[in-house]
Amino acid sequence: MNVNLGEYYQAIIGKAIQKGLAGNQTEVIRQALLDYGRKLDDEEAMLVERGVRAEMEKMKGKKWTSQAQLKKELGL
Repeated sequence: MNVNLGEYYQAIIGKAIQKGLAGNQTEVIRQALLDYGRKLDDEEAMLVERGVRAEMEKMKGKKWTSQAQLKKELGL
């Protein structure tokens, strides 16, 4: 696949190859995509954790009934 990334991104790719981080352009792009994928996963986990924390705060101080107690009260 031929992709024209422009001078800015070509310079970044060239820099990565010169530093020995990758052997060619394809390796640089693969590494970048893997890193981006990890960042997306981390961000998703952080957002889920933030949402769970917010829901837990909403539930703070509320009275809870166990499933066993509820069954007993309902005669099940």
